[in-house]
Formats: sequence, C-alpha cells, structure tokens
Amino acid sequence: MTIRAVLFDFSGTLFRLEHESLDEHADLMRALTAPVGVAEGLDIDPAEWERRDLDGDLHRELHLKALTAAGAEDAADFYGKLCSPPFWQPYPDTAAALATGLPTAVVSNIAWDIRTVFARHGVGDRVDEFVLSFEVGSIKPDPKIFRVACDRLGVLPEEALMIGDSEEADGGAAAVGCRVEIVPPLETAQRPDALLQVLRKHVA
Repeated sequence: MTIRAVLFDFSGTLFRLEHESLDEHADLMRALTAPVGVAEGLDIDPAEWERRDLDGDLHRELHLKALTAAGAEDAADFYGKLCSPPFWQPYPDTAAALATGLPTAVVSNIAWDIRTVFARHGVGDRVDEFVLSFEVGSIKPDPKIFRVACDRLGVLPEEALMIGDSEEADGGAAAVGCRVEIVPPLETAQRPDALLQVLRKHVA
C-alpha cells in the first residue's frame, strides 16, 4: 500500500541531546530518554518509571532522583537542560526529512512540550501533529498512541511509515499495521542522512 503519511520519533531520531556544555553526565541524561533500564539500580519504582512520560511532575521527580543518585552536583540544572531547546540538536537531514510533502506527525514518549525544540530550529511548521504521551495518555509501544497519530493525519495505519530509534517503543507501530524503520541514535555528526535513506525506500 502507498505510504501517505510519516510518523517520526523525537529523541534519537529527529533530534539528539547534545551540547558542548554537557559534562560526564550527558550519557545518563540521554539514557533518561530511553524506554527502559535506567530505573534499575537507582531505587526507583519501575512502575512509576514506566509512567514518567504521562505526568510532568512525576517526570521531574524521578529524573532528579536519578541524576542525584548518579552524582550530579546540581540535578535541577541538569534536568533543566534535558527539557531545554538549546540542548537538543537536529540531525543533518531532519529539516529535509520533515519536508516530504506528506502529512507528518511526531509521536513521542515525553512529558514536556517539545514543540519549542522544533520552533527553535525553524521546523515546527513542517509537523502537522504532535502526538505526545503526556497529552494523549498513552506510551509507546501502546497501539493507541499510533492510532491517534494516524487518525489525526486522516490515514489508515497501513498507509503510514513510523521512523524511530527503538525497536521496543517505535516498533509497536507494526501492531496497528504501520510500516516501521529503525535508525541508530548516533551522534548527529555521525548520522548525516539515515532519515532520507529510509524515506527514499518508502516514499516516491
């Protein structure tokens, strides 16, 4: 079936947490955006960790706890960077990937408004719908969040391509019938055109 819409993940797909002022805790901060694993060994309730992207207050509380446990001197400052547009850098092909001319949605497990990141880089108007977990009440790989995205774009799931960096989270789109492509969450300088390569495979 012809692809009529594209769904993108945010972190590790279109943008990556990168900034010259980030210190040795940068890898932890990036890990905090990952779907699993971080709560282990940090005395954080795994059930609460799984819910963090549904509740902004819980998101902040758990991330501050994780950063403090990892030895961050000023956990609040680090958390502020995690949620701050200047610390998120686009991949070299992000702007072009968002300009396919097809209806486009960003589908993200997130508890803060990432629209500010897109606006900072001048690509906010290239996204038709932001389907964010804390706004819609479901978390990838829950099929609901992908159905919401397709419904908002006015396409069947079979007509949508989901591009993300997590087999576990983004791969959930396959359960509703979307095609799925996974790109590696490398440093932005190391991944110049992975998004465009994927789009060339599926979009005429």
